[in-house]
Amino acid sequence: GRAGWNVVTSPLEGSGRNYGRPHPEHALRYQIADEYLEVVQGLWDSWDDDAFVRDRDSGTFFAPEKFRRLDHKGRFFQVEGPLNIQRSPQGQPVIFQAGASDDGIALAGKYADAVFTHAPSLEETRAFTQKVKNAAIAHGRSAADVKIFPGIGPIVGATAEEAEAKYQAIAALAGLGDALAYLGRFFDHHDFTQYDPDGPFPALGDIGANAFRSTTDKIKQDARAQGLTLRQVALQAVSPRPNFIGTAEHVADELIRWFEAGASDGFILGFSVQREGLDDFVGQVLPILQARGYHRGTLEGGTLRDHLGLPRKASRYAGDTAPVRKAG
Repeated sequence: GRAGWNVVTSPLEGSGRNYGRPHPEHALRYQIADEYLEVVQGLWDSWDDDAFVRDRDSGTFFAPEKFRRLDHKGRFFQVEGPLNIQRSPQGQPVIFQAGASDDGIALAGKYADAVFTHAPSLEETRAFTQKVKNAAIAHGRSAADVKIFPGIGPIVGATAEEAEAKYQAIAALAGLGDALAYLGRFFDHHDFTQYDPDGPFPALGDIGANAFRSTTDKIKQDARAQGLTLRQVALQAVSPRPNFIGTAEHVADELIRWFEAGASDGFILGFSVQREGLDDFVGQVLPILQARGYHRGTLEGGTLRDHLGLPRKASRYAGDTAPVRKAG
């Protein structure tokens, strides 16, 4: 009951080549993912919750009438089923997803229980959150059925100046060459060293559109809107300035502000300096959040769904009285 699945329509060309396939176009990847998720969730519902009776006296291990064969015949997959294991204690594993394009948002609205996203600003993240929850409603779900978790890397200091110094020390670790190489990863490994780093960010057309589409669109949009040089874009990409930086009190205030504004249902933490950053957050910020009633301090329930505040996933066949396919 503690499993989750991070569903990724890989943006990397090499992923397809490792399986002897060309890299599908962006829209096609999401069409494949849609059907794949439909198949997997159908297999997870192969057995009703009470199908396995395990009755020694009668010699009955499972109830045949509570077995479901998938018999999926689709555009990309043909899967008969069934799955040879019972349903999860949480109904189904939690599905995480991270696409921010229109296709990604539509997929999240249909299937995701939780969505990982970037946190460029409160306003942008809140708008994204609303789009995903609206997509869930459009698919007959509740807005509360999908949780939004921006990924953040808080930097905590005894003073605002100390926190800023920590960030500057981290940012200084990456030179321009490293930054340009990192930036190129999002644009089909484009060679940015061919450009003047102090000139305007180059016009790249559709380079990167079939890879990290939402990320590359955002980079190009910000570069144009803010008049950034290539150097500025690259250094900002490799060492982005966090939204949550300052004293423990300030970081806690900002986390609460984002939550109360509807920008997030929680946060996924990641730290540039793992041990120090985590220790600072747990030792200084969490106690403030707990004192204000924004962090439980103890886990509730026994499954990942319980911890995330998600209901147990009901079987698609719940309440279905239609005849079922017998095992064998």
